[in-house]
Amino acid sequence: MIYLTGFHAIEEHLKSGRAAGPFLMARPGPRARELAALALERKIRVDRVGTHDLDRLAPDHRGVALAVEEPGGPASDRGLPDRSLEEFIASLGSPPSEGGPARDALVLILDEITDPHNYGAILRSCDQFGVDLVVSRDRRNAKHAAVIAQTSAGAAAWVPAVETANLPRAARLLKDAGFWIYGADMKGEALYKKDLRGRTAIVLGGEGGGVSRLLRESCDAMIAIPSGGKIDSLNVSVAAGVLLYEVIRQRAAARRGSK
Repeated sequence: MIYLTGFHAIEEHLKSGRAAGPFLMARPGPRARELAALALERKIRVDRVGTHDLDRLAPDHRGVALAVEEPGGPASDRGLPDRSLEEFIASLGSPPSEGGPARDALVLILDEITDPHNYGAILRSCDQFGVDLVVSRDRRNAKHAAVIAQTSAGAAAWVPAVETANLPRAARLLKDAGFWIYGADMKGEALYKKDLRGRTAIVLGGEGGGVSRLLRESCDAMIAIPSGGKIDSLNVSVAAGVLLYEVIRQRAAARRGSK
């Protein structure tokens, strides 16, 4: 059992309808009462506890905490329903090259993202920019569900995600389904020079080593964020936001042009 303590993380987890509880309240301030009312509305038990009890269970609390199950992996961490990559691909229908509908999709592949703060911040960007699926390596990525939920400001409760033991294989499955795979790398081509519309998957490498060799070999191209700064690169979570924004920008421009 773990405890979510951020107001936004608790609110979004309750709104998402995932099983959780009890909701623990030590200090009944206005925000705490709002969350308690939402918990009761969602049929989550609300318990009044002493501050010392909450200090012991969730030291970083702000008078409230929501108990959730200890995660077994990033997808189950956040209470999201289990769904395989194959099921996601099947839900898109046949790729346009096989006469299927030209249904766009955006996937983010996370390779060895180990900092839970980065992981949470990336999920927040995924929610804002409409990422359809996050794919990560099982047992290797950030696992701290409470930190992820808080850093993502609750977005972790909404972003669909799957785990896999073999990211290169996942990339191949996506390519077979009509996706273009782009790896983020400082030495890649400027991202705005690539057509990021249609079915697109972006690969983000870990904080230290970047995109791993086998996964890099699965990419169709490497893309970079042009920079005029003095340091080597952007933080991976910041880079994720910039890359995802460019995808959305290109798609919005294409829609305007088609009218």
